[in-house]
Amino acid sequence: MTEYRRYRVAGGTYFFTVNLAERNRKLLTEHVDVLKAAVRTVMKAHPFEIDAMVILPDHLHAIWTLPENDDDFSLRWRQIKSEFSRVMEKDERISKSRTQKQERGIWQRRFWEHAIRDEKDFERHADYIHYNPVKHGYVHRALNWQHSSFHRYVRLGILPSNWAGVGVDDLELEWHGRSG
Repeated sequence: MTEYRRYRVAGGTYFFTVNLAERNRKLLTEHVDVLKAAVRTVMKAHPFEIDAMVILPDHLHAIWTLPENDDDFSLRWRQIKSEFSRVMEKDERISKSRTQKQERGIWQRRFWEHAIRDEKDFERHADYIHYNPVKHGYVHRALNWQHSSFHRYVRLGILPSNWAGVGVDDLELEWHGRSG
C-alpha cells in the first residue's frame, strides 16, 4: 500500500477537505447531527480546535488547530468517519476492494490537507470555507447556510452578516433600478 506523505506540524493549523465517496448523495446535511456528534466524540478523546468549518451535502471543509506536541490529524479524521459511518444505514455502493477489506463505502478513503502558513493564508482559507455554499449555489449569502462557522464569525464581529453574496431581495431591488 502506498504511504502518503503528509506535512505535519505539532500544534499546527490545517485546512481540510473531506468528501463522500458518492458525491451525488446528501448524507452530511441530511445527517448533520450524526456528523456533529461524531466530531464531539472524537474531540473529547483527541482534542483539537475547530477554527472554521462548513458542512455541505457531499463534502466538508474545516480548519483545525491541534494541541501542542500533537500532529495526528489523520487519526481524528479516521475516527470521525468511523463514528459517522457506524450509525448510518448500509445502503451505499461498496467496491470489491472495500468489501475485501471490510470497509464501508461512505467516505472517500483519503482527504486533502494543507498546513496553514500564516495569518493571510488562514484568512484566505476561512473565507473559502464560508463562501463555499454560495459558490456551489446552495444559497445567495453565506449567512443563509446554517451548517457553517460563518455565524460564529459574525457573532464575534470578525465578519459582517452581509459578507459574501447578494440576497434575492437585493437582486430584486437592482432589477427594479433601486439599490439598498
